[in-house]
Amino acid sequence: MTYSIKDVSKIFGLSIYTIRFYDKEGLLPFVSRNKSGNREFTESDLDLLKVICCLKNSGMQIKDIKKYIDFCMEGASTIDARKKLLLEHRKEIMKQMDDLNKNLGIVDFKIEMYEAPNAIEIINEQRRQAYEEKRENNLLLSCKL
Repeated sequence: MTYSIKDVSKIFGLSIYTIRFYDKEGLLPFVSRNKSGNREFTESDLDLLKVICCLKNSGMQIKDIKKYIDFCMEGASTIDARKKLLLEHRKEIMKQMDDLNKNLGIVDFKIEMYEAPNAIEIINEQRRQAYEEKRENNLLLSCKL
């Protein structure tokens, strides 16, 4: 069974423009064309496109995705290179996840604070402390001048 670019667009939630862009950038060299020149995607094409979307959605740059696809097109002799590229990308994903978890912790802390019965008092105290710190910093600065 083959799929048109319109079918693929619906399956992956990508615009037709994006799929054409990926093709122009060399990410879809495996996709064949019919007699009319239209792209025809197979099930295995969709599997590789799923990987491309995963890599893109997790922050891999187009040039690195192209490297990965080029390695895939070269065959089994590039397994080590593919693995190395994916391990490097995995490290980046793990760093992103760590950063997101830290940010989530701050968001959760703020939500808990706003849900506290004394939220207004807490916020007013924080504002007062911030004002005092700013005032002290300005006094220190003026003493140095």
